[in-house]
Amino acid sequence: MKTKKHGSCWSAYYDPDTGRYFAEIIYTSREGREQYDYEITEDIYARLGTFSEDYENERLIKTGKIAYSFENTMYGTLGPERTVWDEEANEAMQKAVKK
Repeated sequence: MKTKKHGSCWSAYYDPDTGRYFAEIIYTSREGREQYDYEITEDIYARLGTFSEDYENERLIKTGKIAYSFENTMYGTLGPERTVWDEEANEAMQKAVKK
């Protein structure tokens, strides 16, 4: 099984140690950076990359469970905003990315 998939603004990973799937969406522009990490299902992972438009992959990822978000844009509040929605999922994703 392919353990990593990616598009222009998204990437998805399978962590064989936990048997879980994770995806991340990152937007970068001159206004700043946004990052959103999701825990996704095997079905979502299987469908990623099958669409002709990348935004469809992002929409599919967003149906998963959000685990982490980071926003640092000039339109934000007083500074960067970071929210860990699920600490366990965030740690597992970091381990999967490092492999």
